[in-house]
Amino acid sequence: MEAGTQGITPGIHLVHKTVGRSSFDVVREFKRGAFEAGHKKLALGHGGTLDPFAEGLLLVLAGQATRLMELMHPLPKTYLAEVAWGLETDTCDLHGLTVGEGNAAGLDVTHLDAALGPFLAWHDQIPPATSAKKVDGEAAYKKAHRGEAVEMKPCRVYLHAARWIAHDLPRASTLELTCRGGFYVRSLARDLGRALGCGAHLRSLRRTAIGPWQDPGEGREQSIEGDALLPWCATRLLTEEEADHLAHGRAIAIGAPLPPAWLLPEGFPDPDPPLRALHQGRLVALLRPSGDGLRTIANLRGGL
Repeated sequence: MEAGTQGITPGIHLVHKTVGRSSFDVVREFKRGAFEAGHKKLALGHGGTLDPFAEGLLLVLAGQATRLMELMHPLPKTYLAEVAWGLETDTCDLHGLTVGEGNAAGLDVTHLDAALGPFLAWHDQIPPATSAKKVDGEAAYKKAHRGEAVEMKPCRVYLHAARWIAHDLPRASTLELTCRGGFYVRSLARDLGRALGCGAHLRSLRRTAIGPWQDPGEGREQSIEGDALLPWCATRLLTEEEADHLAHGRAIAIGAPLPPAWLLPEGFPDPDPPLRALHQGRLVALLRPSGDGLRTIANLRGGL
């Protein structure tokens, strides 16, 4: 059954994006499903782009959940990436034009393991010119596709862990990695090829996890709502009176928030998440401490 055709409910939908579709294709599919179900004004978006050649987990945010989009960016994201050796392309992937070739015959496991070290933790990375990174207010890939010269500036990115899990040398190797949002796996493939002096590009990519959520697999979909939303945030359970106070813009006491139900990997950068406010099993607001207690930074009217 195609994603989005089971009925659209506000919340976060875990979808497997297949190769060949864009992230926006998946969102458009949800919009068609919402329209057919009579939800013509339901807000929809995604929680992090996957390139058309890539597959795996895509988060589709529906209704008030679209207001949670920025909270997805700093989460750990896990990928399986097949790196092809001996050829660098202008897009850093298998669909690009060749811009450099090298001899990969000398590659061995020891060299490949050592090459990962400089890319771990925080470092500067130049995004691909065919990325969704904004340049002068427009996605870089739109400029590149018009034939315009695009100069990409380095961005600070974070790679938490990386390990080779398979080799078919000198042709290709498969890498498992966990990174923070904003990291370009295509750029890592390009930069590994340059560091090893043989050139490289990304042949395939699969996103297997975002934070606590796993790829449901092709043809499957999972809906997340209530206390399953934002489990990396501490939780403030609300009384009826407190829920009314927050709904009317009034502060509540800090109380005794419950610890997160899901912990970030050890050493991963703290995303400084807000507190989540739960009332009768529904996520109704996001909170931050203020001088007079806890105040709402996002009122999720109707709850999720």
